Amino acid sequence: MATAAAVPGPAGNPLVGSLFDLTRRPLRTYLAARRDHGDVVRFLAGPPGLRVEFYGVFSPEGVHQVLGSEVANFRKENNFYDELRTSVGNGLLTSQDEVYQRQRRLIQPLFTRRRVDGYADALAQEAQALAERWRAVPDGVVDAAEEMSRFALRAVARILFGADVEEAVEVVNRSFPAVGEYIMERGFAPVRLPRTWPTPGNRRGLAAQRALYEVCDRIIAERAARGGGDEDADDLLTLLGRARGEDGERLDPAELRDQVLVFLLAGHETTATSLAFALHLLAKHPEQRKLAQEEARTVLAGRAPTAADLERLPYITRVLKEAMRLFPAASLVGRRAVEETVIDGYVIPAGAQLVVAPLVTHRHPDHWAEPERFDPDRFLPEAEKARHRYAWFPFGGGPRACIGQHFSMLESVLTLGVLLRDFEVEVVDRRVALAQGITLRAASAMRVRVSPVG
Repeated sequence: MATAAAVPGPAGNPLVGSLFDLTRRPLRTYLAARRDHGDVVRFLAGPPGLRVEFYGVFSPEGVHQVLGSEVANFRKENNFYDELRTSVGNGLLTSQDEVYQRQRRLIQPLFTRRRVDGYADALAQEAQALAERWRAVPDGVVDAAEEMSRFALRAVARILFGADVEEAVEVVNRSFPAVGEYIMERGFAPVRLPRTWPTPGNRRGLAAQRALYEVCDRIIAERAARGGGDEDADDLLTLLGRARGEDGERLDPAELRDQVLVFLLAGHETTATSLAFALHLLAKHPEQRKLAQEEARTVLAGRAPTAADLERLPYITRVLKEAMRLFPAASLVGRRAVEETVIDGYVIPAGAQLVVAPLVTHRHPDHWAEPERFDPDRFLPEAEKARHRYAWFPFGGGPRACIGQHFSMLESVLTLGVLLRDFEVEVVDRRVALAQGITLRAASAMRVRVSPVG
């Protein structure tokens, strides 16, 4: 058996280890670490006395252990999750143990395929509104990242809040970026100052957090005053408020707010990333774009999309899956090992911090031929069946896999179908810099030119 000391890794800088590489270019650093050192890599980051040791796990087999077969041994316990909980609440994304199990029991029935399919009409209306706005762009040049972020936020806010969407979108659009930056700064800082100290960063972050809490609390209180909403309302907030367990348990107002904030965060940033990169990739690859456009125009000719069209748009679905392979929104996922375990032949000590990295595993050359190449046919049914379950995991895996996976795919496929039906798409910015925030995002312009068809 190998020992913990035998786990290979980059030497880094003598004084700070890999700190600068991990903070300035984290994705490139993790990709290089797998290439140079293998599927389990030991990192050291920080100056003496504040140095952090953690492990990167990059093989599908190792990811399966962390997220699936040994999930109880790998917990969401690190500075990043502490900051995330403090800023956006202890919802499904961050909760653990009995709290998580209780929340999942109450919320799971709201995310059945049948229930989610009922939102298709609202999603189609938002997609059509986006298309109409694009028709009015004078030169046809739009930034795909900005446009998809705005669209996805509006779509998920409409599903969550129904008629109260306008107020929520304005506040969330203004406040979430500041909260996200605050979480990242504190979550990866070698020393975290108390939040009560009146530093500029604390003031900005806490003001944005208060704005998010206030708008959610106000909408929740107004619903409660109306008896929980209209009797026939089907927005997610109303349904969450009505959700009951077998023993009558329910979510209290603070728990409702926590779930709403998590859904807003996870439900708009992840889908926005997938849609933006799908458009960017299609704009760069005319052969695949033509196939996707032909499918969209054949299936959706002259009508709004419906939930049933998710099955009728298999090529567009493959395009999105390939975009999520190359640019997974949740590109880095942290855990802490409770007990000592062995991953790929290496001992991971009790208490060790780990990172699994979809962006790295999704480009693993042992599982993906020419991994940097854009090829939607990697996701033909026979190809998917032949691959390891954890060679592709943009929605996580195991018992904590994303509850909103079907919602995200429905929204993404129908929206991309509408846009490809109605527009020709050409690339403007061929190269896009990446940045790692709470989710993966573009750090430079991602412009495409959209020309209306007909």
